[in-house]
Amino acid sequence: GFSYDHSTMSALQPGFHYATEAAFDWRIFLSASAVLFSSFIGFDAIAQAGGEAKRPGRNLPLAIVLAIVLVGSFYFLFTRAVYHALPWGYVAEQAMARDISAPGLLAPLISSGLSVLILAGAAIALLNDLPAMLLSVSRLVFAWAEDGIFPKGIAATHPQRHTPHRALLLSGAMASLGVLGSHFAGDFFLGIDIMVTSMMVNFLLMCLTLLTIHRVNPALAKNVGLIKSAGGRRLIGGLGVGLLLLFLAVHTWKDLTAEAEAWYFHSTPVWLIVMGLGSAIYFVKVRQMKRAGVDVREQFNQLPPS
Repeated sequence: GFSYDHSTMSALQPGFHYATEAAFDWRIFLSASAVLFSSFIGFDAIAQAGGEAKRPGRNLPLAIVLAIVLVGSFYFLFTRAVYHALPWGYVAEQAMARDISAPGLLAPLISSGLSVLILAGAAIALLNDLPAMLLSVSRLVFAWAEDGIFPKGIAATHPQRHTPHRALLLSGAMASLGVLGSHFAGDFFLGIDIMVTSMMVNFLLMCLTLLTIHRVNPALAKNVGLIKSAGGRRLIGGLGVGLLLLFLAVHTWKDLTAEAEAWYFHSTPVWLIVMGLGSAIYFVKVRQMKRAGVDVREQFNQLPPS
C-alpha cells in the first residue's frame, strides 16, 4: 500500500471518481466504533485458560495489554497503507455496494498471486482462532452442565481421550449453524453484527461485575490482584458501563433502522430470540435445582476447581 498513492489508481482507471468531502457524523463514527468490538474477540475467552497459566494474575493482564498494543499498532499500520494507496471515498463507495476485503480493494494495484497470498494468510489466521474459541466456548458449556443449569449429560468426558467431547460437538454445531445462517441470508455481516452485540453485552456484564463483586462475592473480590483499589474498580467499571451502553444503543439503532428484506435479516431480533431461549433454559434449570434443595447462590459463588 505504501508503494502506491491515489494518482496510481487514477492512472489505471481513467475517469475514476470518488467522494472527496463528507460531513462528520457522530452516528457513523460510533457505529463503526461498536463494530470494532469484533476485534477484541478472545480477550473475554482467555480467562477460560487461567487455570493452566503460570501466575495468571500477572501474566494474563500483561498478555492482554501486549496484544492490544501490538495488534492495534498493526491495524493502524495496515489501515494507513490501504488508505495511502486508495482514496477513502472509493473504499466507502465499494463498502456500500458489496462486502469488501483488502485484497479485493487492492486488486487493481497488486498481482493476483499476491492477492491469493494475502487471502491465504488471512485464512490461516482465522483457522488458528478455531481451537482457542472452541476451547473457551466448550468450557463454558461444560461448566454450565456441571453447575446444573444445562443438561447434565453434556458434562460427560470421553472415556479414552478424557476430553469434553459432547460440549465440543455442541459448541461446534452451534457455531456452524450461525455460519450457515449468515451464508443463506446472503450477508456475512449479519453474523458479525450478532457477535458484536453479544460481545458488548458480555463486556457490559463484566463491568457490572466489577462494580458489584465486592458486595455479591466478597471472598472472590479479595483475590483481585490487578486493581486492588475498590475506587479504581468502580471508576473503570462505571466508565465501561456508560461507554458500552452508548455503543450498544447506537449499534442496535443502526441495525433496526437498516433496510432488510425480512425481520430475521436484522441481527437484533435473532440475538434476542437466542438469548430468550438460553434464558428460559437457565431459569427452568435453576428452579429445578432449588426444588431439589440445592443452595444455588453458594454453588455459583464458588469457582470451579480448574
